[in-house]
Amino acid sequence: MILPARPHPTGHPGYSETLPGLEESAETARKLVRTALAAWYLEELEDTAILVVSELVANAVKHTNSRVIRVVISRPSERFVRVGVVDRARVMPELINPDDDLPTGGRGLLLVDALAERWGTDLHRWGKQVWAELICEPAR
Repeated sequence: MILPARPHPTGHPGYSETLPGLEESAETARKLVRTALAAWYLEELEDTAILVVSELVANAVKHTNSRVIRVVISRPSERFVRVGVVDRARVMPELINPDDDLPTGGRGLLLVDALAERWGTDLHRWGKQVWAELICEPAR
């Protein structure tokens, strides 16, 4: 009996796609997250990862003038899935105070902070990547 090959639990393949810097790109980003998680047999992370990528895309679109963004989903280790959004702006994201009296917007990073094990920003000469890591069970 020949068993189907299983993807490597970490490393490649990673999943990424360059998208227009528009709100509508969040839907394509969510599809990319679903594809990556299904390939890694991590569908249990889907709801959380979709919410995280939606917030990261929304922040990149709203707070930068990037004409394009890049969505990146990877497995830096067996324990984590990393969801990131790259933009061309060097403006660092700020986590607001949860006690601030904000209308309906401005709480995206608070949500990411609550859902992710950790999150951060990698600053590059040409822009940045804002990322969040979600804990997953080791591949079986």
